[in-house]
This record gives sequence, C-alpha cells and structure tokens, in this order.
Amino acid sequence: MSFSLRPAAPADIPAITAIYAHAVTHGTASFELVPPDEEEMARRMAALLEGGFPYLVATRDGAVLGYAYAGPYRPRPAYRNTVENSIYVSPDARRLGVARTLLTALIGECEARGFRQMVAVIGDRESRASLGLHESLGFRLIGIAEAVGYKHGRWLDQILMQKTLGAGSAEPPAVSP
Repeated sequence: MSFSLRPAAPADIPAITAIYAHAVTHGTASFELVPPDEEEMARRMAALLEGGFPYLVATRDGAVLGYAYAGPYRPRPAYRNTVENSIYVSPDARRLGVARTLLTALIGECEARGFRQMVAVIGDRESRASLGLHESLGFRLIGIAEAVGYKHGRWLDQILMQKTLGAGSAEPPAVSP
C-alpha cells in the first residue's frame, strides 16, 4: 500500500479526531478516558502549530491513515529543546508501515527545527508494536513508571524511551532559556 506524508491541516481534524477516538476508546496508548471532540482536537493542533512543533498526516487517496506530532515534553522553559512524540494510526492502516514512516519523518522535522531530545511516553508495557518501533529507530529505554494509569479494568505502566536528536547535548542549543 502506498501513501504519502504532508503537514496536517485543519481540514484533517475530523479524520484525526476519529482515529484518536478509537485509540482512546479501545486502546491504552492514551490515558484519556473520554475522546475529545473536533473542537478540542482543533484547539490542540493549533496550539502545537503555533508553538512551532511539527504535525504530520499520512494519506492515501485523500484519506488520513494516521498522524504524528511532536509537542513540549514539559511546560517549563528549560525543557524547550526536548519534545514528546505522539503517533496514532487508523485501525485499517496498521502493519503497513504508516507509523514507521510518520515517526521517521517526525524525527527529521524535529532535528531540522533544532530540537535535541525526543521522549516517547508509551502508555502500556504490552504495547509491543510501539516499543519495537521506537527501539528500531534508536530510542532507548529510560524508565518505567509502574501502575500509574487505570483503564479498561487494569493498571497500566508508562514506558519512557528517549532518542538524541542532532547534536544532542554535545553543545548548547541555538536558543537557550
């Protein structure tokens, strides 16, 4: 299956909202319990884009197959060079390379924008596909927060993985807090 990547646009919000709603309702990648509506998803996208963060969609024949974005890892200024990634793929497009392609492009976009570290916050120890994807792209395990979420009738761990971007910590950032 072939697909293409492009920057996300407001017109993608209905598809992005549907993909995320499925993940919230049926999965453990997000610790949200109630899927946000299109207005909230549009607000979140606008905040990320206004903050200079990349937001990408994978499409085929005009349909959104998945999306990925980077956002602030933490809100305090000293964290400004570190991003957290998020990737969601439509259930119909899983196992087709969409997540790998999105994450690879997202890493490149973040490096081009001068970010130095990327953190993946993976919402379940059982998320083997996400853990394997991140590891295959150079992320390393940096921690496990055990039983910090409760969803779908069970306790969930949160797995933290990290990847150095660009020069990493070898030199100061171009803009420091």
